[in-house]
Amino acid sequence: MKTFFSFSRMELPCWGFLLMSCLQSLSAHNDFFTSIGQMTDLLYTEKDLVTSLKDYIRAEENKLEQVKRWADKLDLLTATATKDPEGFLGHPVNAFKLMKRLNTEWSDLESLVLRDTTDGFISNLTIQRQYFPTDEDQTGAAKALLRLQDTYRLDTNTISIGDLPGVKHKSLMTVEDCYELGKIAYTDVDYYHTELWMVQALKQLDEGEESPIDKVTVLDYLSYAIYQQGEIERALEFTKRLLELEPEHQRAKGNLKYFEFQLEKQKKTEEQESQKEAQREKRETPEKKEKTKSQKTFSLIPERKKYEMLCRGEGIKMTPRRQSRLFCRYFDNNRSPHYVLAPVKQQDEWDRPYIVRYLDIISDAEMEKVKQLAKPRLRRATISNPITGVLETETDGEEGPPGVFTPFSRIEDLTGLEMDTAEELQVANYGVGGQYEPHFDFGRKDEPDAFKELGTGNRIATWLFYMSDVSAGGATVFPDVGAAVWPMKGTAVFWYNLFPSGEGDYSTRHAACPVLVGNKWVSNKWIHERGQEWRRPCGLSEAD
Repeated sequence: MKTFFSFSRMELPCWGFLLMSCLQSLSAHNDFFTSIGQMTDLLYTEKDLVTSLKDYIRAEENKLEQVKRWADKLDLLTATATKDPEGFLGHPVNAFKLMKRLNTEWSDLESLVLRDTTDGFISNLTIQRQYFPTDEDQTGAAKALLRLQDTYRLDTNTISIGDLPGVKHKSLMTVEDCYELGKIAYTDVDYYHTELWMVQALKQLDEGEESPIDKVTVLDYLSYAIYQQGEIERALEFTKRLLELEPEHQRAKGNLKYFEFQLEKQKKTEEQESQKEAQREKRETPEKKEKTKSQKTFSLIPERKKYEMLCRGEGIKMTPRRQSRLFCRYFDNNRSPHYVLAPVKQQDEWDRPYIVRYLDIISDAEMEKVKQLAKPRLRRATISNPITGVLETETDGEEGPPGVFTPFSRIEDLTGLEMDTAEELQVANYGVGGQYEPHFDFGRKDEPDAFKELGTGNRIATWLFYMSDVSAGGATVFPDVGAAVWPMKGTAVFWYNLFPSGEGDYSTRHAACPVLVGNKWVSNKWIHERGQEWRRPCGLSEAD
């Protein structure tokens, strides 16, 4: 998930721009968990509530201290008085004070005890509650965590103890946390993750962690999740363990009988299948066996698997010969006036498609300014409807104050492409498990009206700024070719989406890997065909 905002080009001095619109996630609602930038506001909201809560506690403690002093004083007085009631009341002052206490002071004490000290805290809580995450936010964050677990092949214990690569602030998960993840997965009919997290919750309970969640509840979910995955024997084992803890658990008693019946039935079926398989092997020739094996060997790896492999750094590696063709250099784009005396550092990232990275291309001050302007204006992204080709947004854009940074002339000087017809600069902030599914930046042949509304042709190229380092994860990957480009603060990568002929380069299909640890800020510029006629002449062949 990620959030966006955009900048539009204006005729301004060298480093000026005007913030035009702020856009949020392509696939999410107004979700807090989709943007680290938005979630930081929640931390300050919680800090304010803690301050208010402490004020309430101090008021309650002060009230209780007054009540305690009163009680201690009366305890001593009544202990003395009841030893000789008549003698005690024989003193006229004592008699008067008794009347006074019961008539006045006990009423004052009643008022003190009933005095409500919660007003300030409750009032603040009510005001802040409108900014709280929703159930949808909590579920989204949980699913993002499960997505990270799958993509980076993390076991539940590693996540639970907070032992993640590059992490600065370790955070332990409680039994309740593990149980909550398992329950959310269960609600989503995701029995695989239900099992993983209920097993972790049970493990922590077995190790002695105190929790309001009991083993019976965990085992109830666990046994059913395992049964739904077809492992009846294991489901039966956990059900028996549940009944050892609570022999009269009605659902478990019913499941025990049902699982035993299903297990017996499964064993008979497996015996029958085993006999049939033995008969098939007798009839099958060696040639047929080899053909089956060959088909499995040449089966293609699904895109999702390739995507996850690349995210983990396990992608296709270049041969030494191809690697030798990649260089780093000082680049002035054929002696561009702005870079003759101070050429930029450029390095090749990949050969086909050709992807280059520019180092130290945007300063810390510029990046911080962009983030500051972007954060309060994050909105849904403008996307192209693949059927109609019409640009759609969930909410309207907003104008903002002028800033101090423009990448437009910089990009134009280094790429040689016209920026007047390019789209607005979009800034993205990836949150918990933030990712962007595999996609093309350009409009395909089955999308004849893609970007028609802009009237500037197809997206000829993509320029992508990295405005933060990422501790772990967050690579930009190209599953079809096995390329992975990793975030590096202050750099930018560039590639062409179209061949010189105008045909789309399908090898540029790319995705953003989930951010495992850290905060990822990027901004991109989509450059269009219109205005490039003399800057990048058309090729004569389709693949030219």
